[in-house]
Parts: sequence; C-alpha cells; structure tokens
Amino acid sequence: MWHILGAGSLGTLWATRLARAGLPVALILRDSQRLARYQQAGGLSLTEQGHTHRYPIAAQTADATQPITRLLVACKAYDAANAVAQVAQRLSPDAQVILLQNGLGSQAQVAALVPQARCIFASSTEGAFRQEDFQVVFAGQGHTWLGDPQDSCAPDWLGDLQQAGISHEWTPDILSRLWRKLALNCAINPLTVLHDCRNGELRQYPSEVAALCDELSQLLLACGQASAAAGLHEQVQQVIEATAHNYSSMHQDVQQGRRTEISYLLGYACRAAHQQQLPLVQLPALQQRLVHHLQARGLPSH
Repeated sequence: MWHILGAGSLGTLWATRLARAGLPVALILRDSQRLARYQQAGGLSLTEQGHTHRYPIAAQTADATQPITRLLVACKAYDAANAVAQVAQRLSPDAQVILLQNGLGSQAQVAALVPQARCIFASSTEGAFRQEDFQVVFAGQGHTWLGDPQDSCAPDWLGDLQQAGISHEWTPDILSRLWRKLALNCAINPLTVLHDCRNGELRQYPSEVAALCDELSQLLLACGQASAAAGLHEQVQQVIEATAHNYSSMHQDVQQGRRTEISYLLGYACRAAHQQQLPLVQLPALQQRLVHHLQARGLPSH
C-alpha cells in the first residue's frame, strides 16, 4: 500500500498515476473536515493532454490505525516534519519514507523524527499545478531521481513507478542532485520574486545572475559537492531559456499569498555558507532583500 501524505500538486500527481496503474493507494488528509471535502469531491482528478479522469482513491486522516509501510511525503518542506510526526506511531518497523521536498534541511528533520524508518530522498523535475482542490494538471513530463545517503541498495518498489509511468532513476548520489537543484532554485526563484517577473525576464539581469552563480559554485565546492558546482551558470541560463514563459514556484507562492520555502532554499544556503565560514556577499544580501519583501507583503519570512 502506498500511503500519500499531502494532496498538493505532486502528491496528487503520484497518487493518480499509481492508482491508474492498479496499485493500492491511500491518501492521508489533515483532518476530518478536509476528508469530508475530499469525499464530497468524489476523489482526485488528473488532467493530462487535455483529458481529465477522476480516481476515487481511498482516504483517511492521520489518526487512522492502519499501519504504514510505504509513505510518500509530498507536502511542502516547512510542513514535512509536523506532518510525519502525526503519523510516526503508525510506521511499521520496516517502513520506508519517500521525501519529495524542495531544497535541503527538511529531509534531516524527518529522518531524526523516524529513526526506525528508511528515508529515501527524491528530486523531481515534473511539472504540475492544481486547478482546484483535489484537481491536478500534469503540466510537464519530467524525471524523478531517488536515493538514500545511508544505503545505496535500490528498494524493491521501483517497479511500481515503472508500472505507473513515473519516469525515475535510482542514484547513489542523491545529495548531489538535491544540492544542484537547490542552487538552481536560489539563482532563479528569489530574483523572479524581487523583480516580479517570469523566468525569461531574468535575461535583463545577467550580472546579478552571474554573481549569484559564482557564489553558489563556491558554496557547493566548500560543501564537497564539486559535481553539483560544475557548469552551474550555464545550466541556470538553460533553465531560464527553457522556462522563459513560466513564473517560478516561489513567485506563484508570493502572488497567491502563500508561505514560501525560503528557509529550505536560500536560508539553507546562507546557513551552510556561515558554517563553512565562506565570506559570501551576494547570497546573504539576496536573502535580506527577500525577507524584507516577504515581510512587507505580510508573508512569513522563514
């Protein structure tokens, strides 16, 4: 049984594809009110290539009694530890927890909460957005890398992902993937918020992007992530071009008055730089600008 914690865009995307492939899936929802709303909706809806299908996937609240052996945590980085804490007592002794969070920091928080479980980290480039509650649009076929920094042996359920059509790869170096994605996000997302622009409009700020990439590369090297540092500026420019018409996820969060994942992206990078005693200038300055911007809009700045 796949238990899925978090019915946001990625959680819904995984749940519907697993269910479509005939695999057993159960959603874990926040409380009885949200469960009632879900039941009223009649299940999860997936829109793919213009076609919409509804899947009446079983759902439960965190305080249900069914044991959990495989848990996909698909909520935001700042919610992950609290959400897992609510179901920790339900995890079986051989439980595996798959963490789909952006940035870094939340994975270690969850792993500390559930030492009995195997925590598998994931990094995804899949694109999805919610039209309405419990309705997701599959916006872009991507790829998901999975790995376990403590154990390089692949788990036995990767065949389920194959069956569900979830493009994936098991990697012994998942931390390098997560660091690289963190660096890409730090170089692009905060600037799109501060300049209130689409990704492609960052072409107007080449020196700012280049300076950030230089400092992020220094940070990655200092943290022992040389492969994540290689060609970072070039890839940032490629992402800006490839997603030119898109608004970054952080920009969307701010526009919709939602909390951002600043603490697990730019905040994590700045804390790591401080620990490494790196005398960086651009990254801390960017963090301060972003914090002030969020506070001015009445949004959490952590």
